Amino acid sequence: MAMAASASETYGVEKIGLKNVGRVHRNLPMPALVEMSVARGEGYLAPNGALVVHTGKFSGRSPRDKFTVDQAPSTQNIWWGPINQKISVENWDKIREKVFGYLQKRDLFIFDGFVGADPRYKLPVRVISEQAWHSLFCYTLFIRPTAEELRAHEPKFTVVNAGRFLGAGPAEGLRQENFTLVNFEKSMGLVGGSEYAGEMKKSAFFIMNYLLPMQGVFSMHCSANMGQDGKTALFFGLSGTGKTTLSADPRRRLIGDDEHGWSDQGVFNFEGGCYAKTIDLSREKEPQIWDAIRFGSVLENVAVDPATREIDYADQSITENTRATYPTHFIENCVISGMGGHPENVFFLTCDAFGVLPPISKLTPEQAAYHFLSGYTAKVAGTEAGVTEPEATFSTCFGAPFMALHPSRYGELLREKIAKHKAQVWLVNTGWIGGSAGEVPRMPLKHTRGLLTAALEGKLAKVETQHLPEFGFYVPTQCPDVPSELLVPRNMWKDAKKYDEKARELAGKFRENFKRWEDRVSPEVKAAAPKEA
Repeated sequence: MAMAASASETYGVEKIGLKNVGRVHRNLPMPALVEMSVARGEGYLAPNGALVVHTGKFSGRSPRDKFTVDQAPSTQNIWWGPINQKISVENWDKIREKVFGYLQKRDLFIFDGFVGADPRYKLPVRVISEQAWHSLFCYTLFIRPTAEELRAHEPKFTVVNAGRFLGAGPAEGLRQENFTLVNFEKSMGLVGGSEYAGEMKKSAFFIMNYLLPMQGVFSMHCSANMGQDGKTALFFGLSGTGKTTLSADPRRRLIGDDEHGWSDQGVFNFEGGCYAKTIDLSREKEPQIWDAIRFGSVLENVAVDPATREIDYADQSITENTRATYPTHFIENCVISGMGGHPENVFFLTCDAFGVLPPISKLTPEQAAYHFLSGYTAKVAGTEAGVTEPEATFSTCFGAPFMALHPSRYGELLREKIAKHKAQVWLVNTGWIGGSAGEVPRMPLKHTRGLLTAALEGKLAKVETQHLPEFGFYVPTQCPDVPSELLVPRNMWKDAKKYDEKARELAGKFRENFKRWEDRVSPEVKAAAPKEA
């Protein structure tokens, strides 16, 4: 990695219109970024060596404040609507000019690296930020270049993060003063008004979700790992379903925890690091993640005792969305290349707070397409303002806020890949069994791991199954090391009629949600919907 630049070195930032800036630091080594973050008052060290930072007003993404520039030719490809909102070229120009004016005379930090581990699809990116810890975040999360790659690096996409800039708003076409903007014709993104680092990460993901399907590559919001036999598995799921936790399995090698591509050659990680939720983290339940949080990692909005500096992972006083970022190689048994073969097993993770869905169900290809486009999970009371009881959430492709193209494009790629490579898809409920959230305990993590292990080892292939008519699932009735009574939810409910009522209610929510996709799917996929009573 390059050391700090001379005061006159700008590393070409003027090529995108940044002028009269202060000192520019490019790809500082990790210890230097930590030192500068502390020296500049951006964060402090916890006893485990991690850098602790607070992101201010925003402790999570703000999807309602994400905009894409409405300009040909990309405007013909974008899935426009509430998820992908338009902003005019004129307003983009106004905001860019204001942001670049704000950055004048300020010291800047550059991270030059890559998104995409496969050399054929590797995108050279540049992230320019005003805070040292944001550059450390990029160092931990994106793919770090070798010295040779850094010398030859020419960014194909640039993201400028002015997290503390508050100089734009409704007059420039925004909803409020924070924003995340993407301009495909200028190969540039702008982040302003929010210091939450996840906006940079998801901007890069959104860009890949636009570019890769054009090349026949299935871009996925999923984690991936590899068994000792070299066989790959994928884990799709929304926040809180266990995607990061379940892929960090001591018995398997981690490829990546969040974003991947599936090409004709296999699976590859988009990133070089992990972004794990840490609420209620413990060494007992998640030893790999616990041990990965050390010097060089970043803790976002995690509560720390001001006197002792001891970390309290159970404290939600700042936010429930507490996070840790660390390089993938901080996981001892990671796949350094970030690449794996075609998956034999694909898991759709859902946290069903209604206690209806089975812990594991085997899906047909048509059911897989249906549930992929549905992207179901549930919010639990207390995790979000205004949520007082379990609430169904549908986020298509298990990541609607990041899908640049129409969901049917990704759905078609999923069907093609699983058909061509004969992958088995499973729906896994990591939520509640035997009652709704608040009535019974959540499914124990050890049992979910046991079900996944059995599926990966082929132990569920020949066991007896039970048909659940409401959803059309075939559910294994036995599994090694997992109590059989947990496998069929209706049997766990004290009141079977109440289960039937909840199942009909949830099935109706699925059907109502799927109406928006019915004109873009085959009759077979449409017929995979839960049945009416």
